[in-house]
Amino acid sequence: MEEKLQELKTRLGEIKNLEAAANVLEWDQMTYMPPGGTAARAEQLATLRKMAHALLVSDEIGRLLEELQAEAADLDYDSDEASLVRVTARDYERERKIPAWLVAEMVKAAALAQEAWVQARAESNYPHFQPHLRKIVDLNIQMAEALGYKDRLYDALLDLFEPEMKTAQVARIFDELKAELVPLVRAIAEKGDAVDDAILYRDYDEEKQWAFGLEVLRQMGFDFKRGRQDKSAHPFTTSFSINDVRLTTRVYCNQFKTALFGSIHEGGHALYEQAISLALERTPLCEGASLGVHESQSRLWENVVGRSRGFWTFCFPRLKEFFHEQLDGVDLEAFYKAINKVEPSMIRVEADEVTYNLHIFLRFEIENDMLEGKVQLSDLPEAWNAKMKAYLGIVPTNDAEGVLQDVHWSLGSLGYFPTYALGTLLSVQFYNQALADIPEIPAQIERGEFASLRNWLKEHIYVHGKKFTPAELAKRVTGFELSARPFVEYVRAKYGDIYGL
Repeated sequence: MEEKLQELKTRLGEIKNLEAAANVLEWDQMTYMPPGGTAARAEQLATLRKMAHALLVSDEIGRLLEELQAEAADLDYDSDEASLVRVTARDYERERKIPAWLVAEMVKAAALAQEAWVQARAESNYPHFQPHLRKIVDLNIQMAEALGYKDRLYDALLDLFEPEMKTAQVARIFDELKAELVPLVRAIAEKGDAVDDAILYRDYDEEKQWAFGLEVLRQMGFDFKRGRQDKSAHPFTTSFSINDVRLTTRVYCNQFKTALFGSIHEGGHALYEQAISLALERTPLCEGASLGVHESQSRLWENVVGRSRGFWTFCFPRLKEFFHEQLDGVDLEAFYKAINKVEPSMIRVEADEVTYNLHIFLRFEIENDMLEGKVQLSDLPEAWNAKMKAYLGIVPTNDAEGVLQDVHWSLGSLGYFPTYALGTLLSVQFYNQALADIPEIPAQIERGEFASLRNWLKEHIYVHGKKFTPAELAKRVTGFELSARPFVEYVRAKYGDIYGL
């Protein structure tokens, strides 16, 4: 068995090398590549992704998996070896359903669409992006048909990001959340004047914002010897190996929250990537359990930690050293309330914890409507604005802050957005378990000590990579399946305190 397992790892390592090379090209496109390189980059990426796909679905991989599945039956389910065979077999069975030409077409379309989206967003020009979105929607429909689904076309695409999750399950969870969040938003709106966040929109030097964000990332535990931060039109994190993890953010001089909380959010993703067991390097296990689980870490660090009173008890004095004029006369409590102000906003990534999930509901519904032909793409801005009005009570003034605000559709990612809400729920569920195991964590955070929390997350989540499904991981870590209840109780308590509800 050992010889076959080693042969499988060698072949999978070559696939991961190709994927890492493609990730480098994608990172470069979104950070430094000149726009003129778009067409060539699309072809380069299509070649690499097509090659990686062909190697994964090869007869050689199929033969090895068939032989190893029988021999691995007696291994411990949790072992790296059994997990590698199990997860690779699942990926193999899925990917062999997708024709190579479709893989290449999707990658090429996404590379071209990404550059078109950057320009369209900068100009608030949806018609410039619409033909690219048409291509991506059509390709995703073909992808779903190739993968197969029982109930909803969306099921096949959702499974790519959140294994074993169904559209109906997401809808039930979202309905439960709506029932709790909508009344809470209304109750807070009645006391909207209780929190003033004007201090966050003063003139904050961009270089100082950048420097402070780097300090926070180091304090969190991000290893700059094995990673870096750059700027991009939309914040993201990517990994070329466990020892080379890149994150990005964006900086505006008069919007303080954007850069810092973008860095903390992406830093949560990066901590996950840097702490996966080295034994899983260059295998399919060397990534997060799912995008929802990955998102649980970015949302945990950004919100549960980064927007906590304890975090700013430690960080606020240092922030005032960077911005003593802007924060002159501002005390900790006023700043804490300002960064947690609840107010419907146009941009998802700028949204507060209470209204954030309303943005996800909107996208989940629109994505299903696009795929099922219930909305014409030419009518998408109007459909978007109508749902913004229905869920958040506000209407975008242009396409840049409306239908064009997120990068994900240009990357070919339909079925992705529910993971943001699922991760938000898991963030509280995981954090509550960490507190149950280590009650001293809040006091440690007040002192700027994050090692206990980070090590707990590493032991229970990070090191396992993709060995377990999201459902398996949630049950292993917390003893319970994914639930909206911990998050609902968290926002009720936190914002009840802030707004005196």
